Amino acid sequence: MNRKDFIKKSVMGAAAVGVPLAAVSKSQNHNTTSQVGYEHITKNESLTNNMKTIFHKATERGHANHGWLNAHHSFSFANYYNPDKMNFGVLRVLNDDIIAPGMGFGKHPHDNMEIVTIPLRGDLEHKDSMGNTSVIKHMDVQIMSAGTGIFHSEYNKNTDKDINLLQIWVFPKQHNITPRYDQKTYLPQDRINKFQTIVSPEDDGSVWINQDAWFQLGIFEASKNINYKINKPGNGVYAFVIDGQVQINNQTLGKRDALGIYDTTHFEMQFLTKTEILLIEVPMNIS
Repeated sequence: MNRKDFIKKSVMGAAAVGVPLAAVSKSQNHNTTSQVGYEHITKNESLTNNMKTIFHKATERGHANHGWLNAHHSFSFANYYNPDKMNFGVLRVLNDDIIAPGMGFGKHPHDNMEIVTIPLRGDLEHKDSMGNTSVIKHMDVQIMSAGTGIFHSEYNKNTDKDINLLQIWVFPKQHNITPRYDQKTYLPQDRINKFQTIVSPEDDGSVWINQDAWFQLGIFEASKNINYKINKPGNGVYAFVIDGQVQINNQTLGKRDALGIYDTTHFEMQFLTKTEILLIEVPMNIS
């Protein structure tokens, strides 16, 4: 997809994927939306022993500071467009957002998208057209299967401190399902030197996703080595370093760096310092 088509779809809302961009306080009602497109990443790849990787440096992410919202985009989103960073398989969006006290996203629509929210600090207040009202805190993971369509709003619940969260969008396996919401709390001590499954398509205690995708969080001590095995043949993994330093396939990753890994059944990770890392395993083909 070229930039002209990207902007056109953003304005017209061709796929009805909502992206509110303006500051909204809890007392305002705002509904500005735009749409984002997609295509496979095909450039800047490396190949070693059949494993393919693509490195995304933290400082090369898209960045927009709206005052109330300081956002870093791993993939093209809103006003940030990079034809080499449209998606990783069905992983469409990974936004690293800091939202100012009392501010947030007003009521806006989504459809046919799996939306995962992971607060790294602070509290996010959520309301949606399914009747859900909740506060998503650090250690919580929230997912919405937008399906046939929902409206929701998201605000920083606190008026005295900001919130930092990861918001992740994944293209669904089945389209036009009945919208669905889930939220669970996960204890960090259960991911020390091992991976904790927080999102999966299975009934395994994680939040359920309408896709053959697995999200894993881990906190590893320095010098720890881990072998990760792909859950489903053909899937790839987007490894996102929340904090710390790790080496994967001879590539060293620091804080907020990421590495896409595919065309392999497993890979090794060597943790160079104490490291918190998120692995997002997804199908590489968009159906």
